Amino acid sequence: MLVAQARRSRADALVRCAEQAQSEEAAWEPLRRGHLARIGSVRQAAEAVAGIAREGKADPLRTAWLLISLESAYAWVPDAPKPPAPVAQEDQELKNEDFRMNLAMVSAREAVAERLAYHLINEAQPDEPEMCEEFDCPEDCSGRHDTSHIDCGPDAVFEDLAGHGVEIEPPEPEPLSPIPRARLSNPNAKSEDARFPDIEENAENVLVHLGIDTNDVDTILNAAAVGLVVDAWRNGPLDAIHASSGGPSDGEIFAQSVDLYRRAREALLAARDDGPRMLSLFAAIASDVRLSWAGGSPFRLCGVPAANAEDVAQFVEQVDNQVWFTGEVMRARGWRAALMHRAVSAALYGHHHFGMPSWPSIVAAAMPQLALLDRTDAPQILGDLVSVEKALLEAPDQLGAEALEWLSHRMLLVSVPSTRPTGSEAAS
Repeated sequence: MLVAQARRSRADALVRCAEQAQSEEAAWEPLRRGHLARIGSVRQAAEAVAGIAREGKADPLRTAWLLISLESAYAWVPDAPKPPAPVAQEDQELKNEDFRMNLAMVSAREAVAERLAYHLINEAQPDEPEMCEEFDCPEDCSGRHDTSHIDCGPDAVFEDLAGHGVEIEPPEPEPLSPIPRARLSNPNAKSEDARFPDIEENAENVLVHLGIDTNDVDTILNAAAVGLVVDAWRNGPLDAIHASSGGPSDGEIFAQSVDLYRRAREALLAARDDGPRMLSLFAAIASDVRLSWAGGSPFRLCGVPAANAEDVAQFVEQVDNQVWFTGEVMRARGWRAALMHRAVSAALYGHHHFGMPSWPSIVAAAMPQLALLDRTDAPQILGDLVSVEKALLEAPDQLGAEALEWLSHRMLLVSVPSTRPTGSEAAS
């Protein structure tokens, strides 16, 4: 009698908990949709302002007011609504849309700043009607000429700041880069960057040999994002931090690398349209020592033991240097060449990572093994294997760092037998 009563009470309690969870989730969903709509609208507005500024579709004053009103709209965006307990801790769509909005805001600010800076300089220039003949101006020219580009050299900013009481030691002079050197030796030479002449061809040869389809833009973009994370973030000083007493676990590194892969992909896509400077959005996040990592992890790089402070400093420097190098390849050889270069790193050192062509096969091989394991001590989220497989294929970090740690310790998500062509197969 008492046992039956206890069972009924427990069942009633479970029903009430389930009903409460459904009620909380139903109440949260409209808030989530509303927040997504708001940040989506602000992102679209930022993209529009950037376009107007770049193309000069509005006069400078109206352009400035557009930025002011955009900043107001951005400031009114509230914090993302926190999901109730029954919902996963992280909402990847919210994070991605917030990232895209901030990316668009940076583009808008840069475009407007450049437009206004050149406007102020041009307005301050005196009328020079004597230059009209040299510039081949129309008959109704006022004598005021637009300054489309100004190069003050590498040291002018330090001299200018000194005039404002700010003393900064300028860097030591370096040899001229190929472009200025060519211009000085031959003023009529074409403006071509001679750096990294064979980088794209060499990368393509390696990728084809390793079985990567270089004609599929999405495949190369995904691989480049993986390669950028591997080169800039994962390999190097992070190994020493990982091995330290307060370092991140395997699961935390797994979750954070997936999150950074998405951000690297977004930044690389943005760089295709807006130039290499957009890669700084990835660098800012990847090197942020105060940022809590993905997968619900509380880990932050600023919390590692003082003994590893030098490792953290080297880590930040490596992220900046590797992202800078990708930008330089992009400037010299173009967007595709930069992607191909980083894709080689992914194919060699990260072919088993999320985002690579082999990842679905790795997940497919892991699921039967996972089904056979005793999961009584596993995080609860690993109980539903259908959901686990879906998450691993689409967003592994949504499983959480704890679950990914459990999977990592059991060596489930490792490389499947290689299907890469041998030298003779690749040549045939």
